Formats: sequence, structure tokens, C-alpha cells
Amino acid sequence: MNNRIKRHVYIYLLLYLCICQVQGQNPQFSFSRKYKNEKLLIAGCGWRKIAVIDKKTGNPEWEHALGKGEDCNDIELTKEKNILYAYTSGARLITPSQEVVWDYKVKAGKEELFTATQLPTGGYLLAICGHPARIVELDKEGNTLKEFQFKTGIERIHNQFRQIEKTEHGTYLIPLFATGRLIEINSARNILNQVHIGGTLFSVKQLKNQRLLIACGDGHKLVEVDTGTWQIVRTISSNDIQGASLLFVAEPYRYQNGRTLICNWNGHSKDKSQPKLIEIDRKNQIKWKLNDHGRIKNISSVCPLP
Repeated sequence: MNNRIKRHVYIYLLLYLCICQVQGQNPQFSFSRKYKNEKLLIAGCGWRKIAVIDKKTGNPEWEHALGKGEDCNDIELTKEKNILYAYTSGARLITPSQEVVWDYKVKAGKEELFTATQLPTGGYLLAICGHPARIVELDKEGNTLKEFQFKTGIERIHNQFRQIEKTEHGTYLIPLFATGRLIEINSARNILNQVHIGGTLFSVKQLKNQRLLIACGDGHKLVEVDTGTWQIVRTISSNDIQGASLLFVAEPYRYQNGRTLICNWNGHSKDKSQPKLIEIDRKNQIKWKLNDHGRIKNISSVCPLP
């Protein structure tokens, strides 16, 4: 290689590194490494990107731009180390190099897709607001395996639900946004269990102790429900946490050590001073929080990287 070629290669690499630095990305970042939950994959309704941030610094290390109107309220890393996310008008699976594996689109203006998650089988679960609402299961390649329709009783499709989950019994847990009611239904559309919680329910997470963790949106709280009795057994509100106020409580994540990571979405509040992520222990003491000084618009979905 002559000196002229070497010089051009050097300039190209320098420009590439500068671009990565300006965009806030680490060119050495890899989704295949073990991070022990110290890196967080995040997204937020109203924020035109998804990103990985470092917990210690709060700096982005990987970013992916979203299109106009592509609000993301559900994001996760799959078993294959791909990135799965919902974006209102569809759901998309991309590789770490940002190549599209599959892209499932819904009826624009008539449906909204807020749930995109990988099932234990390796397939995928999508939940779509509409009249009727739909639950769709895809195979590993993104092809439709199963679909059924149901009614939420909520007229405005944007107010129907956000993040749902499928149980090991093949039923579906649906936190109804507008009515503050959590229901469990089967594919025959029968309601098997239900409980009124209040607030604008955002998500439900199945815990290992036969409990459900529910984020209550503008109810400014998290609750736990015992699936044996379908009664509320624990409530975490702003009054229980010193040092931060709960705004719109979006997706939570329960760590194995009992700590809870909370997405504190600020889109419905004039108060932009509160941390966008809050991590509390079993006694509701804050152990970590993200104050990014406005670099991130807001966060409604989080996935700690293992």
C-alpha cells in the first residue's frame, strides 16, 4: 500500500470515528458482549430514536433513528441479539448493524401497534389496537402463525392498551389504558380474570412469585397483583419514594435482586426536572436514577442488556 492510499484510509477512519462521536455512538459497541445490566436499551414515545446508554455515564453507545410518527413504546433485545421494537404503525426486527429482518405493518390510521415481544418459543407476539383489536403471533421468520380479534370496549384506539403479555397457560394479560382495568382473556375472547386498578395502565409484567407488576401511567404508581386472588397486594407511589416524583409510570423492569427499574415518562407533565429512569430497592429507596439534562427527550420502554 503506497503512502497516498494509506493517507486516504487514515482520513476515512478518522472521519468515521468523528461521525460516531458526534452521533454519540461507540464504534466498538457490541450486543453480543455481557454487560450485566449496566447498559440499557431504551426508547420513548415522542423521541425519534432508540438507543443503548451506559448506566454510569448516561452516554449513548448505539443509536437507531426512527421515522416520522414512529413512536416506540416497546423495545427489547431478542435471544438472537437482534433488536425488536414497536413503532405505532408496525413492528420491526433489526440487526445490530441496523439491517431490517422483518417489518410488520398495520392499517395506517385505523390501527396502532404498541406490543412487540419475543415468546419463549422464539416466535413473536404483537398486539394491535383497533376495531376490532388484534393479537398476532409470528414464527421465528416473522410469518403469521396465529391471529384472533377481540373487543376492548374502548372507542378511541389510542386509548385501548400498550404492553400486553402471554402467560404459560396460553392466555393473554391486557392492561386496558382508558379504563384502568387489567383483564386476562383466552383466544376464545373469554375474560377469565379481571381487577380494577385505576390510572392509565401501560404494561403488565409476570413475576416469578405468581404476582403481576403493573405500571399505571398517569395514576403515578406501580402495583403488584396476586394471581391467586387477583387482588392488589402492593402499591408503589410517589409518596413511597424520597428524592423523585413519579410522572407517567411507563414500563418497569424487575431485577433478580428485587430492585425495580421504572420508566418515568414526562410527556404528560410540565415538570421536566424528574429523572427519566429510577431504580429502587425492595424498601423503595432510590439506588440509581438517570438525569440526562435533556439529551434524551423521554423514556417509556427499557431493556437492560444481560
